Amino acid sequence: MSFQHSRRDFLAVSTASLVAGSCGPLLFGSTATAQQKPRSANETPGIGAIGMRYQGSVITHKAQNYGNVVAIADVDRHVREQARASFGSTPKIFEDYRDLLSRKDVDVVMIGTPDHWHVKMAVDACRAGKDVYVEKPLTLTIDEGKLLTKVAKETGRVIQVGSWQRSDHRFRLAVEMVHQGHVGKLERVDVVIDRPPTGGPFEHRKPPANINWDLWQGQTADVPYIPERCHYTFRWWKEYSGGKMTDWGAHHLDIAQWGIGALPIEVDGRAKYANIKDGYNVPLEYFATYKYANGVVMTVADEGRNGVMFTGSKGRIFVNRGTVAGRAVAALEKNPLPREKFRQYGNDNLSRPARMGKLDAIVNHMGNFFDCVRSRKKPISDVVSQHQSATTCHLGNISMELGRPLKWNPKTERFVNDPAADKLLRREQRSGFEVV
Repeated sequence: MSFQHSRRDFLAVSTASLVAGSCGPLLFGSTATAQQKPRSANETPGIGAIGMRYQGSVITHKAQNYGNVVAIADVDRHVREQARASFGSTPKIFEDYRDLLSRKDVDVVMIGTPDHWHVKMAVDACRAGKDVYVEKPLTLTIDEGKLLTKVAKETGRVIQVGSWQRSDHRFRLAVEMVHQGHVGKLERVDVVIDRPPTGGPFEHRKPPANINWDLWQGQTADVPYIPERCHYTFRWWKEYSGGKMTDWGAHHLDIAQWGIGALPIEVDGRAKYANIKDGYNVPLEYFATYKYANGVVMTVADEGRNGVMFTGSKGRIFVNRGTVAGRAVAALEKNPLPREKFRQYGNDNLSRPARMGKLDAIVNHMGNFFDCVRSRKKPISDVVSQHQSATTCHLGNISMELGRPLKWNPKTERFVNDPAADKLLRREQRSGFEVV
């Protein structure tokens, strides 16, 4: 099947009519304890935050509901100083995150850095005896995920990944209904995530005095400073991230795979690249097809209505951050599922407002993390499931890079008789910054 033909087939599916159902108050919410703060000063954990630009600042403010921010680390002096001011000027600030990890008053760590630092920092934090909330996507490579799951098991630390859609009532209802057979036997899942921007060539510049460019680069190759390489736009450089496949894919492919309840065994990805020197270099136009061990087929495309469509033998459910829709969902308005019917991650379907936004879901997600820090239970976006979801994203990118189908063994976490593909399970790491 050609790249363009596959895209047309997907668009025909994604625009099929659905009977919309309002999610209303019958859906999931947080557990009762998730909204509570620690009950005494002795139970209040000390929070260390690493990477305070954009999402790092957001998650740290949410974490502040459950602990005290005592330390901040960022390689950009301006960012860390502004962050300290926003938290009452009391946290200690550091350029190097390892200084933060050495502090005894830091119990939990928020990691909001660019993707290429996630696993290195999480591994170091676990080995330092800290519990970890780390932003998505969890990993830069598949082998990084293997290492982190091993370290988490060895150290017994709690790791919550910022794939907060798992704490959003819409996505949890969709997954619950798929698992309960409301669409019949699941046959197909279609995921739409949009395209990244184009840009370049960009000008080489001298690193500004406020940024430690060498430390920012970490394990990646030492290259001339380009402002567009760092802060928010790092996402569009394959050296530091995986483009939309890992940016939005870490959310939507995670939900899709959660609903599928299996792991991929084949992937066929096709993409177009800009091929501009000193410019954004992640896939621009892309389409990927995955086959799962239980027979489900999943597609990922860059055009259509952003979200996830579950299709089964008896119907469909579409879900994104604004809606959950389908005949089965509409039927719940007249006959809501009783509390005991909600099995996914416990029977915690407490009433929530119909219009719950992103920040509400992050609060819920953060509350779940701190609940698990206290109980030592597995959080909703645990390290194993998120390694598997990130792996699925990486498989698509690897197939796109090689331009051919690939067979995957989820047990060995290697490609089937494909040494060339296996080489892309890891990347060369700069001396002094190895993720080990």
